[in-house]
Amino acid sequence: MSLVLDNVSKVVGGQTHIAPMDLELESGSLSLLLGLTLSGKTSLMRLMAGLDKPTTGRILVEGKDVTGRAVRKRNVAMVYQQFINYPSLTVYENIASPLRIAGVSSAEIDRRVRTEAERLHIEAMLDRLPAELSGGQQQRTAMARALVRDAELVLLDEPLVNLDYKLRETLREELPRALEGRRSMVVYATTDPWEALAFGGRTAVLEEGRLRQYDYAARVYAAPATTHVASVFSDPPMNIVEGELTGDELRLADLLRGARPQALAGLDAGEYLFGLRPAHLTIDDESADLGLSATVDVTEISGSDTYVHCQVAGLPWVAVQPGVHEHELGAPVELGFDIERLFVFDRDGQLVHSPEAAGGERQREH
Repeated sequence: MSLVLDNVSKVVGGQTHIAPMDLELESGSLSLLLGLTLSGKTSLMRLMAGLDKPTTGRILVEGKDVTGRAVRKRNVAMVYQQFINYPSLTVYENIASPLRIAGVSSAEIDRRVRTEAERLHIEAMLDRLPAELSGGQQQRTAMARALVRDAELVLLDEPLVNLDYKLRETLREELPRALEGRRSMVVYATTDPWEALAFGGRTAVLEEGRLRQYDYAARVYAAPATTHVASVFSDPPMNIVEGELTGDELRLADLLRGARPQALAGLDAGEYLFGLRPAHLTIDDESADLGLSATVDVTEISGSDTYVHCQVAGLPWVAVQPGVHEHELGAPVELGFDIERLFVFDRDGQLVHSPEAAGGERQREH
């Protein structure tokens, strides 16, 4: 089975929710929609499901136009941010409910319910009511109910966003295994680039309803097509600074002048935007190739890392420092980095050089 969006758009009250877009999904695939809040992820899912009708374009399933077909006539399952379960039904009956509606035999229902419950590690809770479950267990129940149908299209709209950190980490590991071996097309929406990398499927990066890049997550990470993709596909966002290449010199704003790196020898002289990943910056490391003088704005502990937010000549920068560290507000620090790790974008924000793509060549959006 294939699902094709052919020049699909959605305009509501004169506002463009989805700009004209082409996208193709195939059976057995996992695709991710990555973007900030209001980037169009949910709007796109509603079009895929048949909950909304596109303003222009067609939606094709196996080559057949289903644009006007209502959601109840499509084989679609959906899980939302808020876990939705029937409060008066046990976990078993919640999972079984779509199969009972479909007239599946009792023996087949029992087999499929127990299989999904085992995959999602809730097999010991089948006799409980939703009120007796934790948030993570309730969301597992909602996902099991969606997956048990073996629907052609499964839409997961940020299903982990309302769970605590440890539960999100656990389900990130479990969910890909629960999706293995299915014929369904699974579409997973998230604002978290690490979820996209963890799941490893093809990732569509959205910006204000526009598709900016569509490729396997690792490829998008290594060669973001634009500065926006680079920022979205990094947490914290990539540091971007204006600069210039001359015949033999590199200038980063008014911060740094140095020899042009060999990796950038093939680029024309001119003005560019340069990017540095926060994780590639060091703090007060005397062995660093180059350094920028900075002052600390604030430090933020995230898991086992410290995000150090700084000011560099009036520009905001952030570095990721492994471990837990404290820096006083306004304290001077030296941000070190390897000049060979610079990303380069043209003045319109289009990628022209990635140090992480094969050979550093330009990668255009798909």
